[in-house]
Amino acid sequence: RKNTKRVPSFRKLLRTSKIKLDNKLKNKQYKQQSAAKKYRKEQKKLREAVRDAISRKPFPLEECKKKQVADRQEEEEEEALPLDMMDEDDLKLMEDLAQNASFLTRDISSNEPVHIKKRKHESVIEKYEKVPRRMQAEPEKEVIHLLPIKDKGGIIPQTMEKPVLNVAQDEEEEAEEMEEGEDFDEEPLPVLSPEEMAAQRRQKLQERKMHIAALASAILSEPDNNIKKLKELRAMLMEQDPNVAVIVRKLVMVSLMEIFKDIAPSYKIRPLTEAEKATKVKKETQKLREFEEGLVSQYKFYLENLEQTVKDWKQRKLKKSNVISLKAYKGLAEIAVKCLCELLVALPHFNFHNNIIVLIVPLMNDTSKMISQLCFEAVKKLFKQDKLGYASLGVAKVISGLVRGRNYDVRPEVLKVFLHLRIKEVELQKDSEDIAPKKKFMTYKEKRKNLSRMQRKWKKAEEKLERELLEAEASESKEKKLKLHTETLNIVFVTYFRILKKAQNSPLLPAVLEGLAKFAHLINVEFFDDLLIVLHSLIACGDLSYRESLHCILSAFHILSGQGDVLNIDPMKFYTHLYKTLFSLHAGRTNDDIGIVLQCLDVMFAKRRKQVSQQRALAFLKRLSTLALHVLPNSSVGILATNRVLMQTFPKMDLLLDNESQGSGVYLPELDEPEHCNAQNTVLWELHLLQRHYHPTVQKFAAHLIAGAPTEGSGALSLDLSQR
Repeated sequence: RKNTKRVPSFRKLLRTSKIKLDNKLKNKQYKQQSAAKKYRKEQKKLREAVRDAISRKPFPLEECKKKQVADRQEEEEEEALPLDMMDEDDLKLMEDLAQNASFLTRDISSNEPVHIKKRKHESVIEKYEKVPRRMQAEPEKEVIHLLPIKDKGGIIPQTMEKPVLNVAQDEEEEAEEMEEGEDFDEEPLPVLSPEEMAAQRRQKLQERKMHIAALASAILSEPDNNIKKLKELRAMLMEQDPNVAVIVRKLVMVSLMEIFKDIAPSYKIRPLTEAEKATKVKKETQKLREFEEGLVSQYKFYLENLEQTVKDWKQRKLKKSNVISLKAYKGLAEIAVKCLCELLVALPHFNFHNNIIVLIVPLMNDTSKMISQLCFEAVKKLFKQDKLGYASLGVAKVISGLVRGRNYDVRPEVLKVFLHLRIKEVELQKDSEDIAPKKKFMTYKEKRKNLSRMQRKWKKAEEKLERELLEAEASESKEKKLKLHTETLNIVFVTYFRILKKAQNSPLLPAVLEGLAKFAHLINVEFFDDLLIVLHSLIACGDLSYRESLHCILSAFHILSGQGDVLNIDPMKFYTHLYKTLFSLHAGRTNDDIGIVLQCLDVMFAKRRKQVSQQRALAFLKRLSTLALHVLPNSSVGILATNRVLMQTFPKMDLLLDNESQGSGVYLPELDEPEHCNAQNTVLWELHLLQRHYHPTVQKFAAHLIAGAPTEGSGALSLDLSQR
C-alpha cells in the first residue's frame, strides 16, 4: 500500500483559517491586556513609594523644642522642680526621649495607639519589599499563538515566545543619530544671495504648478475615479510656504473653479433619502452616487474657503499663521470674488447657487470699485442669460433685503442692475386664467354620451399617455415663467415704492425713476393714480435734477400708454413741464440727456397721437427746431428726426413752412403753455440756418424738412437715414 499524501479538503482549510483568525484576535487582546496590566502595576508601585516617602519625612525639631520650652516655663511657674532633685539616670532618659520627634509631636488627645501609624507604614514597606524584582536585562516574554496541530486526541494549541529585540543597542543607535542631528543643526545655514533666493522661489513655484496641473488633468480625464484628488487639490489652498503662498493659492482657486465648471452636471444634485441609501443598486449607480456626493461636498468646502477669504479681507483680519500680508490678502480676495462671479454665471442650475447670490449681491455695494464692478457685471450677465426666472427672483429678493437692511444707504448701481432684467410680460389678474389654457380631458359623462365602448377604451389609454408626457416634459411652461416674472417684478416695485415713500432725497431716486420708466407699463392698474400723484409732486417740488424730472415724465407716460389707456387722466401738466424745460438742453453737460427727451417725445406724441391737439404739436415742433441750433450735431440730428415724425404723423404741420399767418394772435415764444402760445402764427426759419450747418447729415435733414418731409421723390431722405 502506497502512502499517498491526501489533499486537505476545502472545509478543513476553511476551519483552519477560522482558527488562525481567532488566534490573531487572541494575540491582539493578550497584548492589550498585558500592556494595560503592566501600566497599572507601575502606577500602583509609584503611588505606594510616594506615600512611603511622605510618611518617613520627620517633622522639624525646632518647632517642637520651642513648644517644649514654652510648656516648661508654664510648668515652672506652676510648680518649680529643681533639676538637682532628679537622678542622673532619669535625666538621661528624658533627654533621650526629647530626641524622639514622634514622642513630642504626637497629638496626645487622639485615641489611637501610639504605634498604629508606624505599623501601617511598615506593612506597606514590607509589602513593597516582597514584590519580586526583575532585572532590566530580562524583558517580559510575549507569547504568540500558532496554528494548532490536530491529533487523534483532538486539537493541540501551539505557542512560541516572541523574539525580543536588543533594546539597549537600538537606544545607542538612536542616541548616535540624535547626536549627529544635533551636530548637523549646530552648523550655520548657508546665507543665500537675492539671485539664489529668486531661483529657489522659481523652482518651488514650478513644482507647485506641475503638481496642480497633474491633479487637475487627472480629475478632468476621469472625474468618476479621481474625485478624491479634489480634496488634495483643495488642501493646497492652505499653502504655508511664505515665498509662494499667495501665487499658489490664487492658482488653486482658479484651477478649482475651472474644474467645477467642467465636471458639474447639468442638473441639481439632491441628497439621498434613508430609504434610497438602504436599497441595493447596481455598481454603476453606486459609483455615480459616490461621485455626486463627493462632488457636492468638495464644491461646498471650496465655496466656504472662498467666502472665508473674502470675509477675512473685509474684516481686515489675518490668520494666526501670518503667512500672507494684509496687502497680498486683498489680491487673494479679488481672485476669490472673480471665481464666485464666474460660478454665479456658469452654474445657475447647480447646488448652492442661492448661497453664491447671497455672497455676491452685498459686494455690489463694496467700497472697492473693482470688486463692486465685478459683481455688478456678473449679476448683469446672470439677468441677461436667465430665461426661466429662478435666478432673477433670487437676486431681486436679496437686493430688496439689502436696501431695506441698510436703510436705503446703498450705491445707485445696486438698483440700476434691475434695468437688465429680462421681463417683457407679466401675469395680469384679469386674464390670469387665459394665459396658458390647460389641457382639458373629457369627463366620464361626455365619453359615455359621444363615444362607443371601444372608443372609450382607446380614449382612456390616450389620455393616460398624454398625462405622462405632460408630467415628463422638461421645458418650463409659459405659465410658470410668467408667475416667476410677476413675483420678481412685484419685489422690484415694492423696493421702488418704499424709496419713493420714505427716501425721496436719497441718491437712489434717479435709479428708481429710471426703473419705473422702463417697467411702468407692467405695473398693476391699482397703483396708477397714487403713482402719478407722487410723480407730479416730485416734479412740482423742484428738488430734482433735469435728468430725474425727465425720468418722472417718461414713467408717467409709460403708465398711461399701457394699461393706463382705460383711465381718464389728462397728463397736460407733464406736457407743460417738458415744454418749459426743453431749453435746459445745450451743447454742454446736458447734451447727454437728449436721448431721454427723445424717448419722452416718442411716447407723448407718436403713441398718443389721438389724444394730442394740433396746437400742442405745432408748439413743440417750433421749440424743437429752435433747440436744434443750441446742441451738438448728434443731438440736432435726433431732434430733426423727431420733427420729421411729427410732420408725418400730424396733419397741417406744413403751416409752419408758409409765411402767411393763420388766424389771430402773435406767437409768444416765452410763454410756457404750449396750447396758448399761438405757434400757428410763426415759421420754421431755423431750418434755413441748419441747411448751412457744418455737419452734412444735419444739412440733409434740414433740406428734407424744408421740402415738407416727403416719403418719396427728390426731397426724400436716403434709405439708410430714414430707417434709423
